[in-house]
Amino acid sequence: MADASEQALLTPVTDDDGAPFWDYAAQGELRMQACASPPCGELRFPPRPCCPHCRSFDSEWRRMSGHGRIWSYVVPHPPLLPAYAAQAPYNAIIVELADAPRIRLVGNLVTSADAPLDSMDPDRIRIGAKVQVVFTQLDGMTLPRWVLERP
Repeated sequence: MADASEQALLTPVTDDDGAPFWDYAAQGELRMQACASPPCGELRFPPRPCCPHCRSFDSEWRRMSGHGRIWSYVVPHPPLLPAYAAQAPYNAIIVELADAPRIRLVGNLVTSADAPLDSMDPDRIRIGAKVQVVFTQLDGMTLPRWVLERP
């Protein structure tokens, strides 16, 4: 078993259905998969081959505004994974998208795109706070993170 210093931070695992999400993130765009079969058009996340509403296999990727609100959050103590111990206390938030309220994304609230996970004081996090997506590079991937709209 590797010790904590050899363990890497978690990065997403991509599959064929979700790969476009990460490709768009690398371009600095937040896009969601949507049913391309009229009249359905429902957005869905996580990405999957079939629309759960109408069962169509036709899909497209729609650009989102990148605005949302904190729906829930947690500040884990102690860190659940040893690789994150040096970054504690950090947060994990659930963001409800402004233009797709049934879609919620998990991420981190930070002070800027490339700030460390512990950059946001946990006492400043509030459910309902408005946030904006930002993107950062981590281990060769571009990850969406979140910043407060009014810091």
